[in-house]
Amino acid sequence: MNLKEMREKINTYDTKIIKLINERIKVALKIGKLKVQNNADIYAPEREKEVYNRVVKENMGPLKDMSIKAIYREIMSGALSLEKQLVIAYLGPAASYTHQAALSKFGSSLDYIPMKNITDVFTEVEKGYADYGVVPIENSTEGIINHTLDMFVDSSLKIYSEVYLEINHNLLAREKGLQKIKKIYSNPQVFGQCRGWLQANVPNAELVEVSSTTRAAQIAQKEKNAAALAGILASELYGLRVIAEGIEDASHNVTRFLIIGKRSGKKTSDDKTSIMFSVKDKVGALYEALLPFRKNNINLTKIESRPSKKKAWEYYFFVDCVGHCEDKKLEKVVGELNKVSHFVKILGSYPRSTLREGI
Repeated sequence: MNLKEMREKINTYDTKIIKLINERIKVALKIGKLKVQNNADIYAPEREKEVYNRVVKENMGPLKDMSIKAIYREIMSGALSLEKQLVIAYLGPAASYTHQAALSKFGSSLDYIPMKNITDVFTEVEKGYADYGVVPIENSTEGIINHTLDMFVDSSLKIYSEVYLEINHNLLAREKGLQKIKKIYSNPQVFGQCRGWLQANVPNAELVEVSSTTRAAQIAQKEKNAAALAGILASELYGLRVIAEGIEDASHNVTRFLIIGKRSGKKTSDDKTSIMFSVKDKVGALYEALLPFRKNNINLTKIESRPSKKKAWEYYFFVDCVGHCEDKKLEKVVGELNKVSHFVKILGSYPRSTLREGI
């Protein structure tokens, strides 16, 4: 075939693809009506994961699995927006890493509202102004986000899903080279993740902490001899040059984000459950609290502690474990945990995600 004939063949395929996509959307809209009738959540992370797993299994190439999943993310995003115009609150401002994580989870067809801090994200969802919230919970190099953990103590919201985002920091500026950079803006965590590169390449630059990477980009856009440590999305949004790319010290710099809502996720074949508890003030109390997990062969993937802020030297413990709260073994663990703890709170069960899944 010549070029014209090949393009005509592509046009024929496109016509078929568009028709099939819209047929798929029509069925999705019928499902959406049934969900509304049954008071079920429009967004279903367990179904999302099932679709991704199935289309990847069907993919025979040459498109990579990540590309297939990105295409289906937008198809499902478009369907969700027609079923109900979902509102997603996230730790802003626009172009922040949390914004990027939200887009990677929900796609571009929904409504996104940036919030000034993590507390505001929780409040927006609790009051019903947003359907879901997206907040960071931990970074692979800098550790846990304490503010997010603390919010779960008094909040009634549940963890509905999770998403991992590989973080790449870039030096952005109006200037054309490093030699003109005298001041660099970013948030404290990002400075911590780029400490080695900064010391080696711009040791004399003044490092100024601001609330977010997007705020840093906004300042760098207006200020001479200034730069920002931020993501590529910020460079596109604010018209800044990329002076240096991928300057994080750790090659695998990943942040985990939580999707919070008013309900917990439904059971799948691969789930994670987050639990918060407070132990009694006695010798071996934490050991007694963790023993039920060991006895029931439940794998703990994380444990963190935070001061209760109600009584000196009293702590809350947060654990992530493999399984769903409806699993018999995990129900048994929670029952035993209640016997040796002041209180136990299930923060949510949700489909387990990995960076390898990409979305």
